[in-house]
Amino acid sequence: MTMTDPIADMLTRIRNAHKISASSVSMPHSKMKESIASVLLEEGYIKAFSSEEGESNKSNLNIELKYFDGKPVIEKLDRVSRPGLRIYKQTSEIPRVMRGLGVAIVSTSAGVMSDRKAREIGQGGEVLCVVS
Repeated sequence: MTMTDPIADMLTRIRNAHKISASSVSMPHSKMKESIASVLLEEGYIKAFSSEEGESNKSNLNIELKYFDGKPVIEKLDRVSRPGLRIYKQTSEIPRVMRGLGVAIVSTSAGVMSDRKAREIGQGGEVLCVVS
């Protein structure tokens, strides 16, 4: 069965893993998911991520989740743009999540990056998700 929104699936897997206090979560690999994971790593929301070759040339993306005092570092993880309704913002319109305490992950022509970095280089794009 084909998946209509693999990014939403990734975010849901991370949320579900946090609910059961899992140390890591695994999902099918894609370049977009790897880019999102790298932004989460840069911003300090996850410990690490790795890609490994699975059965029949299908690779998996493994993400090590981060906890502080037994609570997940990621409190909120929501999809903004979706296949049925894409949300594009100019540089000045990119949302500030929790007045700068959270992060919006933006897909720009220069790659997938955090909202801060997108504002810094003056790039707008598709707002994929917000993390706080």
